[in-house]
Amino acid sequence: SRVKPGDALIALAASGPHSNGYSLIRKIIEVSQARLDQPLQGGETSLGEALLAPTRIYVKSIHAVLASIDIHAMAHITGGGLLENIPRVLPPGCSARIDSASWRWPAVFDWLQTQGNVATREMQRTFNCGVGMVVIVDAAEADSAIALFEQQGETAWRLGEVGDGDAAVIFD
Repeated sequence: SRVKPGDALIALAASGPHSNGYSLIRKIIEVSQARLDQPLQGGETSLGEALLAPTRIYVKSIHAVLASIDIHAMAHITGGGLLENIPRVLPPGCSARIDSASWRWPAVFDWLQTQGNVATREMQRTFNCGVGMVVIVDAAEADSAIALFEQQGETAWRLGEVGDGDAAVIFD
């Protein structure tokens, strides 16, 4: 109820797919006949390691930031991806405007999209695409919130802002 147009959307990085989209992931692996030990782009990790990375838990970081910043809302990006989770925390008359250029999808999501021939909109509906949590704060506190999250060991960035509209997610 405290979310308003002009508020900032802060993203906290995901550690991988977390626990979502595995029916589709299994199908993509089956159809592509991928090996789980194959290296992903950049070769830093294997496909299997990226897919099975433990789900990041944000509670300690959130509590630390709450001590200094008034968080208006939070959306954990779980099943339903970015498209279905963010609108759950938006009041009537608000939408989420996401800057698609504000981050680069981790290699595992690029691989899934390419190998599965999955449309971008479906990726955004199924997976977190590298965004594990979205925190909404007053725009004036966005930089401070990001700095505090980073002090807690999170990778955080300004994902976008709250705009006028009807509980939709709009990618710019």
